[in-house]
Parts: sequence; structure tokens; C-alpha cells
Amino acid sequence: MTTAPRTTRHRRVHAFRKPAIGALAAAGLLAGAWYATAGAATTPDLKVTSTAVALSAKYPYLSAGYNNTREWNRTATAVAPDGTIRVAWPAADGVHVTPLTAAGKRSGADTVVKGAKEVGGLVAHTNGFALLTRVADTNKWKETAAAIIRYTGGKRTWTTKLTGTATHDTSPTLDGQLTWNGSKYGAYFVVHGAGGFADGHYGDKLSYLSAGGKKLSGGWSWGCSHNEGIALHAETSGAFTSLCFDDWRSGLFVSTGIGAPDVAPVVQREQCWAGYCGGTFPSRTGDLVKSSTGRYATAFASRGAASAKKNPDDSSGRGWTVTPKTATHQVAVAFLKNRNSGPGKAIYLTGAKTVENVDVHLAPYGKDKLLLSWESLKNATCSAGTCTGTFTGTHLRLINWSGTFVSADKVVSARITGDIAVLKDGSLTWAYAPVTPSYGTPLTGASPTTKTLRIARLTP
Repeated sequence: MTTAPRTTRHRRVHAFRKPAIGALAAAGLLAGAWYATAGAATTPDLKVTSTAVALSAKYPYLSAGYNNTREWNRTATAVAPDGTIRVAWPAADGVHVTPLTAAGKRSGADTVVKGAKEVGGLVAHTNGFALLTRVADTNKWKETAAAIIRYTGGKRTWTTKLTGTATHDTSPTLDGQLTWNGSKYGAYFVVHGAGGFADGHYGDKLSYLSAGGKKLSGGWSWGCSHNEGIALHAETSGAFTSLCFDDWRSGLFVSTGIGAPDVAPVVQREQCWAGYCGGTFPSRTGDLVKSSTGRYATAFASRGAASAKKNPDDSSGRGWTVTPKTATHQVAVAFLKNRNSGPGKAIYLTGAKTVENVDVHLAPYGKDKLLLSWESLKNATCSAGTCTGTFTGTHLRLINWSGTFVSADKVVSARITGDIAVLKDGSLTWAYAPVTPSYGTPLTGASPTTKTLRIARLTP
């Protein structure tokens, strides 16, 4: 367990804690377009198909991040052992879970999880699903509690709260991940101290539950201070592999089994103040892909580090000061040799200085490749932890396990607004709101809504 962080703000507070960065030059190139592509003619065309699914309620597809920056409201897509699909999405009356066939077509009515406040993670079972979400609770902050809710055969079979009075914590926002290894669940999410040593501060928590919803040993009650991004991969045995973006130690770290104290391996140092680091994983959750040889890959939007050193004004000795290398975020990928080690160095795959890159995703593609996706914004201007610009497309490219592009850059109309799931045949599927993103102005009112989702598919 680490000591409590020194501030009480989390990312949902629309404020900044560092001086604004000056505006960038207006001219820019499409991110990644200047890279040569070896062997592109022999690689797949990355053709995405999609099916429309009508919704039974309005889906508000945007939320406001730092300084009201527009962010996708997460959709979680998961595949059950029998090949059927579940998609979770938020609505005014709770979280809806839509059942789909293996072909991506609706197969029944939504299950509405009443009172649920956020899609924090989804596991699909042949007979139902498990949802990581937030529910009402009684505590000093009047905030919600993190909970896993299990449905079987269309009925709620158990609910297990993961925060509460006994543990002196709440979860006003999850930014979470839920994984399942066939016998137990792992839930990784943000917590707010409500009493005890961490009263008023923000950290993260990893909890394990049995198939029947009973709490198991392992995990931790307090890990990364001000966790600005979470990734979790289920393992057949031992601790689940996890990553966190910590704003105090300032960067991306391997937190597997240790809750990311000072000895946590460094993946990449970043300036993690306000939105600059917090926007690195989509919806504050990251993709963590495991290879057949036991290596791991993750991708993120990064400004890099021109310099990184301990902060002499931090009496705890834990604080770091990082000077970013670039003003805009570039697409980066990092490889871990095993579940407990950081990589040697992050690999940068874009470099246009006036292009901001957001919503970076990574997924396994076939036997030996990875699908990398991101959204680009040209003529980007960055200030006080957030960047704005003109949306220029959702990009798809293949990379190998050395971090090299092995396909051409393809701009597609299919957005990626949440988790990508892998079907039995290796095809990738995800749900998205069929709208064109806009990053030029902040979101100052209610989110726009849609009553349609599209279910995308990409077959290697």
C-alpha cells in the first residue's frame, strides 16, 4: 500500500494545475502520413463492415473531461464462450446490456441494470453477464460505490459492492476494467478516500471476486495516486497484469501485484498533470494485449519526456517533474517482456508537431500482428491540459511485435468508442455511435444522444 497522494482533485474536476502551454502553429500534416510503408501491398485491406442496431433508449455518447474536453462515453463489447455478443452502454434509466448474435444482430431485448451509473467493464457469459458499475451508497461524500453485478438468465443473481464504509472509500468515477479468467473476476478502478489514512484523496483499487461474487484475497486497497489510466489483463494464475498512469510519480507504470508503489517498473515517464496524461488511455482505460510467447503490448497517446527528475519541492520523495518532449500527443506503443517488467523504451509511430492524436486503441490481429487505431486532429492548439483541433479521421494500421508499421494508413468511418472484443475466428468487433467526432469546442451542456449503435467487424 502506498501513502495517500497530496491533492484531492481527480480528472472529473474541470480545472488545471499547471500553467497553460502556448498555442501551436496552425499548419500540420495528417498523423503518420509521412511514414513509408514497407510491404503495404501484400497486407490486408483492413475492411471494416458494420451492422446497425436500434436502441430502446437514448444513448448519450459524449462526456466532459478536463476543461470540458469532448470524450466518448464508453461502450463495452464482450464475447461469450458460445460466440454470442453483449454490448453495455449508459442511458438515463441505467446501464443497458444488449444481446447480439455472433453476426452482430440483436437477439433479444436489453437487460436494463437499474441504478447503474457507468460502464466500468463487462464480461459476457453464455448465460448472462457481469458488469462493473457504480451504484448508490451512503458515505460522507454522498458518492457512489463501485460494484460488480451478475445477471443470469435475464435476472440479477448477485451484487457485490467493492467500496464502502468499512474500507473508507467510494468511487465517484470508475475509469475501470473488469476481467475474468474462467474462475475469478478482477476489477480495477478509481477510489476516493472517505475516512482513514487517505481521507479526501484519490487512488486506485484492485479487487478479486469468485464466480459467486465472494471477495477473494489479493489485489490492493490503495495503489496509484490519482490514477489517470487503467489497464488490466486476466491471467490463468497469480496476479492479473496491470498498468496505471500515476500523476504523482508522473508516468505509466506496471502495477502488477504491487499496487504501484515507488518500486513499480516505469513504462514511460509523462507529464501527468490534468488532461495531458489523463487523456492517454481512451476513457481512462487501456488495451493490454498478450502474445503467445508471454510478452505484452500497450498503446497510448504520449508527449514523451525531454527530461524527468525527482521534484525537490516534494517532501515525500515520490513526486517527479517531467518536461514533455512534444506539445501534442503522438501515438506510442510499448512492449513488456513479462507481467512484472517495464520495457526498454516506448516506440513512437507518429510525429507531426501540429497534429493531436487521441483515442488510441490496440487489439490482437491474426497470429502475429496488432491492430492500432487512433483519431487525429489537425491544426491542434493545446492549453491547460487539453488540446483542440479539427478532426481528420479514425486511423487503422497494423504493426508487428517489434513496433513497426506493416500496413498502409487507412482512414475509416467506423469510430471506436470503447472496448474491442475478439471473436472465435479471430475477428475483431466493437460497438460505436455512428456520428462524426468534433474536438473544436468544449462540451458545455448535455451530451447529444443517438438511438442507434453500429456493430463493427474486422476479419483478419
